[in-house]
Amino acid sequence: MKRFQGYHSLNVFRLTLDEWTFPTHNHNFYEFIYVEKGVGNHVLNDKSCAYTEGDVFLLRPEDAHYFEITENTHFIFVKFTEQLFIEKLEGGKTAKWMEVIKTLLQNPSSVNGSLVTDPEDKKHLSQLLQILLIEFSKTCAYSREVVLELFGAIMMMVARSHSTAQYGHQCPSNTELDKLNQILGYIRLHTMDAEKMRIENLAEKFAMSPNYISIYIKKHSNASIQQHILQTKLRAAEQLLKNGRHNINEIASRLGFTDASHFNKTYKKYMGISPKFARQVV
Repeated sequence: MKRFQGYHSLNVFRLTLDEWTFPTHNHNFYEFIYVEKGVGNHVLNDKSCAYTEGDVFLLRPEDAHYFEITENTHFIFVKFTEQLFIEKLEGGKTAKWMEVIKTLLQNPSSVNGSLVTDPEDKKHLSQLLQILLIEFSKTCAYSREVVLELFGAIMMMVARSHSTAQYGHQCPSNTELDKLNQILGYIRLHTMDAEKMRIENLAEKFAMSPNYISIYIKKHSNASIQQHILQTKLRAAEQLLKNGRHNINEIASRLGFTDASHFNKTYKKYMGISPKFARQVV
């Protein structure tokens, strides 16, 4: 299966299509999709759901999908990674933001059908997304802060709608994929909590033995749980280095590395450059 790679913590753009020419694929990022106009079907993890104007979809990295376009469709895509979560969390309001993220990204039913059904909410989301598209293209003072607040407002609105709506058209879920997504989503959300990232604690969280959770993740994702944790930590480290708010010792400690030396060696091995140099080239 094709895996699309993203190299930025956030990307926002509009796409107008008469035909979906991309192969079935998943990503290394989350993908928020808003349908401005058009009708067709969204095929997600081999389950098909009809879409129409105002529908909202939220995909996790492991979700495989494509669109079957019946009429010319205008999409707005918001692609983001866990690095954006870290950047948003650095700005405060941690508890509420984490609640929103958990609601949207760890709920296996949240990605199947449209997340928003209320016409008024759809209208307001459209307005916020239009502003986000404009602000995302700017580079003036406080542009990033405005973008983060708009992104947060969109996620809050979707979470509110999802928590109160009754979905009569949800597609059935894939149990094994849902379980995998829950575990990997939990890892992404708690990257900077070294205690929660311990294999035995992850296993207890998901009612598995440490040995079985390792086998399970390897079987269903073709990568070990240690690889998932390490790659997530490295992406988080990359964002923390870009932010410039923490020194290397602090970053190493926050991400659960033994010490700064261990962090430096690991980062250079997998990222190709030292953390010090990565910070200088930001």
